[in-house]
Amino acid sequence: MSTSATSPTPLSYKDAGVDIDAGDALVERIKPLAKKTMREGVLAGIGGFGALFEVPKRYKEPVLVSGTDGVGTKLKLAFEWNMHDTVGIDLVAMSVNDVLVQGAEPLFFLDYFACGKLDVDTAAAVVGGIAKGCELSGCALIGGETAEMPGMYPAGEYDLAGFAVGAVEKSKILTGQTVQPGDVVLGLASHGVHSNGFSLVRKCIERAGADLPATLDGKPFKQAIMEPTRLYVKNVLAALAVHPIKALAHITGGGLLENIPRVLPEGTAAHLTKGSWPQTELFAWLQKTAGIDDIEMNRTFNNGIGMVVVVDAANAEATAATLRAAGEQVYTIGAIAARGDGAAVVVA
Repeated sequence: MSTSATSPTPLSYKDAGVDIDAGDALVERIKPLAKKTMREGVLAGIGGFGALFEVPKRYKEPVLVSGTDGVGTKLKLAFEWNMHDTVGIDLVAMSVNDVLVQGAEPLFFLDYFACGKLDVDTAAAVVGGIAKGCELSGCALIGGETAEMPGMYPAGEYDLAGFAVGAVEKSKILTGQTVQPGDVVLGLASHGVHSNGFSLVRKCIERAGADLPATLDGKPFKQAIMEPTRLYVKNVLAALAVHPIKALAHITGGGLLENIPRVLPEGTAAHLTKGSWPQTELFAWLQKTAGIDDIEMNRTFNNGIGMVVVVDAANAEATAATLRAAGEQVYTIGAIAARGDGAAVVVA
């Protein structure tokens, strides 16, 4: 007796949850956005297996500086509130602002977008923000990866990561080693929470329940919360070109108390003057709702200062004037002192 085997029903990649056509459609949507970010040095961008970039010939001794980051739990609010168009700016800013701290000009950026099921409109909105962030910081979006992984993420959710590469002349790297007592600490205003501390932000929203303010700092509540990380690149690079800035600190996770010491020489401390910069309605609401003291605020959030600039006292006024003329809100927030047995950052 003979038996015949039953052929299994064919299964395609799409049946398994991965839509190649959707991925191709997204790439076509991304290409014109990336094209707007092109700059000198780009030899081959999106579409190839690898992107090619030539360091501009104006650099005599270029040193490459790299930075990588994500957006964190701010994405949970993007999902809940269906606000996807600015988290890409956050992604870019978190890396290019870090690269900037070394005195480097960001050259190019690559992103990683991962989801369970690809929604082309959502992904295009996110990548549109990434392209906008690159455009505003003079950084080329030359590649990335879109990963559709069924079962890895809940419906409607995704994750973002990215990295930037910049360049700086070897002789102009900012190390902070020339910082000394008497130097002035300038603070550049933030746009809001930026992209750190959102686990606490979300707890505050949960605690407030329906009792949320309609507006904060003149913006609808959700917009104020989701305001993207400020891109300091172009304005600070312009100031660096004409002023002898000694150190920069990007105020991210760990706030003012944890980030400023990263660029200070051993034996020095930053003494910040409480009240020398205004606390916005947003941060006042967060502090009141969370019920936390000033120390916890300054080690969790940027608390209104997104970038710190350390300069010699003789150059402080001129540097601040240049930054203000470029559009930054600049505050003189303190000075460098000998550390002794005290903390690396004192706010009093």
